[in-house]
Amino acid sequence: MFKGFRSFLLRGNVVDLAIGIVIGAAFTAVVTGFVTAFLTPLIGIATGVVGDFSKETFTVSGTEFPYGAFLNALISFVLVATVIYFAVVLPVGKLQSRFDPVKEEPVTKADCPDCLSTVPVAAVRCAFCTSDLAGRPGFPEQATRSTERASS
Repeated sequence: MFKGFRSFLLRGNVVDLAIGIVIGAAFTAVVTGFVTAFLTPLIGIATGVVGDFSKETFTVSGTEFPYGAFLNALISFVLVATVIYFAVVLPVGKLQSRFDPVKEEPVTKADCPDCLSTVPVAAVRCAFCTSDLAGRPGFPEQATRSTERASS
């Protein structure tokens, strides 16, 4: 019983997930601190208030609605999402596009009429049985032209 549990815990994807959650929590704390320390006060300067809306309320029929806490959470969410997008998502996307190999278009293939092996359509000879493919059905005219040039 414990052997199966141990192998489950030590599986690569469980450990990777745990590391991702810990790093994500730490990164969230850093971004939230940045938003709270720098960006929320800037919004306060722009709107002419302190930047802390948590004490803002309105009253209806003697019941107090603390909308300021929601407003603070909403502003924090938008700012955190903005910081994450521009500081993480865009740069990582650019790095991935720079280091990802250029994806080549898949080669169109057809079956050799003699041995039925799959060969590229642009091939002049079959790589398996070495039969001449020039002018055969399913193979383009350029294959015919290239063999004519080779024989001249």
